[in-house]
Amino acid sequence: MKVLYFTRDYTPHDHRFLSSLAESGQQVFSLRLERSGPQREDRALPTAVQQIPWGGGQKAFSWGDLPARVVELRRILREVQPDVVHAGPVQTCAFIAALAGAKPLVTMSWGSDLLKDAYESGLMKRLTRYSLGRSDALVGDCRAVQEAAADFGFPAERVTLFPWGVDLQRFQPAAAEPSALRQRLGWQENFVVLSLRSWEPIYGVDVAVKAFAQAVRQRPDLRLILLGSGSLAGQIQQLLHREELHPYVHLGGQVSQNDLPGMYHAADLYVSASHSDGSSVSLMEALASGLPVLVSDIPGNREWVEPGAAQAVGALFPDGDANALAEGILRAAVDPNGLAGQSQAARALAEQRANWPENFQKLLRTYQTLKDTQTR
Repeated sequence: MKVLYFTRDYTPHDHRFLSSLAESGQQVFSLRLERSGPQREDRALPTAVQQIPWGGGQKAFSWGDLPARVVELRRILREVQPDVVHAGPVQTCAFIAALAGAKPLVTMSWGSDLLKDAYESGLMKRLTRYSLGRSDALVGDCRAVQEAAADFGFPAERVTLFPWGVDLQRFQPAAAEPSALRQRLGWQENFVVLSLRSWEPIYGVDVAVKAFAQAVRQRPDLRLILLGSGSLAGQIQQLLHREELHPYVHLGGQVSQNDLPGMYHAADLYVSASHSDGSSVSLMEALASGLPVLVSDIPGNREWVEPGAAQAVGALFPDGDANALAEGILRAAVDPNGLAGQSQAARALAEQRANWPENFQKLLRTYQTLKDTQTR
């Protein structure tokens, strides 16, 4: 099957989708809309994937580029003649694909495009409605995405839901030996919190840092591994300086995919203060690593974290509430041994629902159904 995979940028998520598509025997063509900011994926494009050269993918996309991209995409569709076009986010790549007349069109929501962006303005609502109205299927990673699509009239029977999941062999609970990072930092006896979301407004890293500042004043033995970078770098650095947090924080920057499992192994608690998410991949990586979680109370996270459940994997705190997050960190640090049950439950949940190779099959079945329908 010929698959044209049209995405906004090149991220670790794109690498995983492209790799799995190629490994499944599909003939895969990749189309990149823009190059915006530092590249977050350090691995090359999978060798079996053909990158299509065009006017996009070299700089940030602007709406003035739209007519040229649509004309070019029509040409590419004629030349490649794909069996299915996979495009997302909704308001950019899927919109351009819809304007170009791509058929069959599988629109992939990236979570926030439907949960947040779609409601930001009248224009975004119109773009969303147009894209979904010309999509043959919608792929999403959580029920909240399906519910948002329903607000725009998209039928539930044409939605394929599956968490993007993780490689359960790569992300596993830590072995018995001490973490190399903790040893290097001298943090063997400390309670270590991990934050690795991008430093962008939507991910609430400022909330996480403010919460840690409150918590460490009461528990000076707390430590924070703070990874990532982004447009809020200046604000985050000012916050760290103002709160005099540098002795308590390890700034790891952008971590390679090879080093990522070790970051989970170095922590006792994963935190995310994201204001909008689908099924967060970093949350699933933490669960697969047997790491208890403390995350914002938003729809995507509630599909994974149920406080009070018999097999609890962690806890929720009100979105944007740094005080509540600080209290949650302190509660976890009081009895780290009590987190052992959550660790086991976290791994079990990941094995049950976050197995990427298994979840990926749902996407292939959606492709095949659409191809069969087109050839009848």
